[in-house]
Amino acid sequence: MRIDIPEGKHPIEYVWGDMVPEIGAAASNFSLSVYAHTTLGLREFEAARLRIAQINGCGFCLDWRTERDGEKVEEEFADAVERWRTTDRFDERTRLAAEYAERYALDHHGLDEDFWARMTAAYGQAEIVELSMSIGSWLAFGRLNRVLGLDSVCVLPSG
Repeated sequence: MRIDIPEGKHPIEYVWGDMVPEIGAAASNFSLSVYAHTTLGLREFEAARLRIAQINGCGFCLDWRTERDGEKVEEEFADAVERWRTTDRFDERTRLAAEYAERYALDHHGLDEDFWARMTAAYGQAEIVELSMSIGSWLAFGRLNRVLGLDSVCVLPSG
């Protein structure tokens, strides 16, 4: 861990809450909102989330599987996300979600007209904004936790 945590304090609660209470609470609420208020399908949501986790290298995020109504993606899903270009396990929206997450994180200047034509053919504008905000949340907070060495003790913030 890159941050000194006082004895008896939970690292995530200390860093996100005690150290920067106003910022941490807002970040926690944003992170929770992505999960609580999504309108995206589980597979496209998880394809984007897992692609960011793979790029960030966040241990917790890589192991986490979002559950909705008692359902999670299949165990092999993460491997398919790594192979989003060639896998036959994804429909167009799921493939685009993984592609968008990767390009958002690694080459946002390269999001060209061809990409946006495909994206707007598959997703509505509100869905694109939601997916963009979700990807931004995962990129920022997963990377923060990984960089500070908190990903081994991470749990989803409780607000």
